Amino acid sequence: MRRADRLFDIIEFLRRHKRVVTAAELAETMEVSVRTIYRDVADLQASRVPIEGEAGLGYMLRSGYELPPLMFSEDEIEALVFGARMVRAWGDKSFTDAADAALAKIRAVLPARLDEVVEASRITVSATRTHDKAVFNKHLTPIRRAIRERRKLEIDYLSLADEKTSRRVRPLGLAFFGPFWMLASWCEIRRDFRTFRIERIATLRVGDETFRDEPGKTIEDFLARPQEWKGMAQAKKKPGP
Repeated sequence: MRRADRLFDIIEFLRRHKRVVTAAELAETMEVSVRTIYRDVADLQASRVPIEGEAGLGYMLRSGYELPPLMFSEDEIEALVFGARMVRAWGDKSFTDAADAALAKIRAVLPARLDEVVEASRITVSATRTHDKAVFNKHLTPIRRAIRERRKLEIDYLSLADEKTSRRVRPLGLAFFGPFWMLASWCEIRRDFRTFRIERIATLRVGDETFRDEPGKTIEDFLARPQEWKGMAQAKKKPGP
């Protein structure tokens, strides 16, 4: 490993762990000697990277430190390109614009050799027709925002059996089952987890009321129940409207 790469890995390791990390732990992770870690950290501190601590005690990266633009591997570049193309193919306009903007920022700091990887990538995503895409990502933007802000939703829903119901739900997460987007939620009417295909939501209102995590009602609780995933897979079998 080049020393420059190791210095970056030390910063990234400290940034991820957000605790005191010993030189021995860093040395084992980087596969170098403890003495080498002492020298590397001292050089980083001399370069004004805000690493607190000292040899024999351990190190911690000061909260709020942002890494400068860094190098990506070719595999990482292709993964980012694939993600952006997936969003472009199946996301709504807001999501697509965000993916394009993020990729443009990344490309702005790439050296020519890696920028060529972006241009030459042959990983593609099959897209649907424009009008179908708009049907399947209907309500995607307000639902994504409600999940981030933890705002309850009021929806009128047409089930796969064409039954109309009105629900008040806590939006917990989204899953893409191509071409369908599925909303995982806690339904306050049924008092249980429910999933909804978002293109079958007839009307949607983002409420002012927010919610907090409660035991038994979180996305982690949802994911821990295999039957919920099975229900999601079954819910995508019937063609959309």
